[in-house]
Amino acid sequence: MDQRPVGARQARELLRVAFGPSLVALVVIAAIVLLQLLIANSDMTGALGAIASMWLGVHLVPVSISGAELGVMPLLPALAMVWGTARTTAAATSPNGSWFVTRWVVASALGGPLLIAAIALAVVHDAASVLTQLQTPHALRAFGGVLAIHAIGAVVGVGSRVGGRLMAAASLPSWLPDAFRAAAAGVLALAGLSGVVMAGSMVVHWSTMHDLYSITDSIFGQLSLTVLSVLYIPNVLVGTAAVAVGSSAHVGLATFSSFTVFGGDIPALPVLAAVPTPPLGPVWVALLIVAAASAVAVGQQCSRRPLPLVPAMGKLLVASALAALTMTLLGYAGGGRLGNFGDVGVDQATFGPAVFLWFAGIGALTVVMAGGVARRPRAPMATVDYVDDRMGERGDDRIDDDLDEDVEPEAEDVPEPAPGDVEPEPETQIEDVEPEADAELPGQPHVEAAPDPRTDPPNDIVEDPEEHFMADDDGPPGTH
Repeated sequence: MDQRPVGARQARELLRVAFGPSLVALVVIAAIVLLQLLIANSDMTGALGAIASMWLGVHLVPVSISGAELGVMPLLPALAMVWGTARTTAAATSPNGSWFVTRWVVASALGGPLLIAAIALAVVHDAASVLTQLQTPHALRAFGGVLAIHAIGAVVGVGSRVGGRLMAAASLPSWLPDAFRAAAAGVLALAGLSGVVMAGSMVVHWSTMHDLYSITDSIFGQLSLTVLSVLYIPNVLVGTAAVAVGSSAHVGLATFSSFTVFGGDIPALPVLAAVPTPPLGPVWVALLIVAAASAVAVGQQCSRRPLPLVPAMGKLLVASALAALTMTLLGYAGGGRLGNFGDVGVDQATFGPAVFLWFAGIGALTVVMAGGVARRPRAPMATVDYVDDRMGERGDDRIDDDLDEDVEPEAEDVPEPAPGDVEPEPETQIEDVEPEADAELPGQPHVEAAPDPRTDPPNDIVEDPEEHFMADDDGPPGTH
């Protein structure tokens, strides 16, 4: 158990939140840059500028080298930075802690990276005065990218700890966490199935990938191409998802969709061997199955807790909107300017709406079929006890609510028994009344009660026993 004061522990946690993920990224980037310079037998003149530029590039800040803008930054480091921020903020946030401490955690998660961003801009500006090929990024774009990355991570991390309290304080619907879970399931399903399609396409275009690797003969160059391909895999997944939902992706003049492909020059990056080549075969139309399967995943998650029709559809629409917004942000972050190749990215005008329509349409059908819409409970029906006169058993008969139990049927309404039917016995059973043996009315003669076949057991005993015997010489009755 930590014996330090509470203030010291909180200060250490805030420092970890503020500088932990950013310092880890700086260490990794510095190791990569120094290794590159060492292998290239270069001096360390622009090492600090390269490290600062790469740290800003991790936060999707465009980098300009010799007048060529590299705006298409890899999404994998940015997603790793979001995950690191979310993890540190979640570890420093207590579910039952005060809102004052929670606000300090969020402020630390944003303030530390912004401070490092300011230092990185100053280092790049100083290095640009020596290395004329390196240009200083736009300050507003740099601070905006850093703030967006760490704000998303802080919201995810803190929200995972105090989301329930915040919803209760804001009187939000109780099904909202299920909508977030369904949106995450839809995004992961769409990305995962797109990855399967991308891997299959790379296998089909294996010769193209081999040609892209052949641009360099050194092992170090091929290793660098492999690392770059891994970093850009999320970008390709987003483009594949855009094609799957009916939108389009483009690399300069080359455009790819589920229905048509326009060829063009593409960068020599091995992972781009997955893009289709014209003429487009009918197999790419099967990409629409990916969108439908992802929408089914959203509907199944929304059906885990059945709700009435209006809340169930509201939960589905919120989940679809969140998934569409997430994919739109990923499409925007994964695109940009790529030097002489032109703009790279997805069609923003159709990508988000297409995701929403797929998830809302197929998802609604899945919710209805999977039992996500709860039926209204029926009003309880009244019960009445009755005695079955024929069977002699007791039962419950359900009647409608509008039955008046106090009103007895009139005599003329009772149908007469048909001939041959057994007349029902009265409701008051005779065996329930036990008459006293000695109870007689005064002044009345004693009268033997007639045996009741319903209560008295049958008496088959004959008073004269000789009537049961017959002599050998006796014949049938009436012969003597």
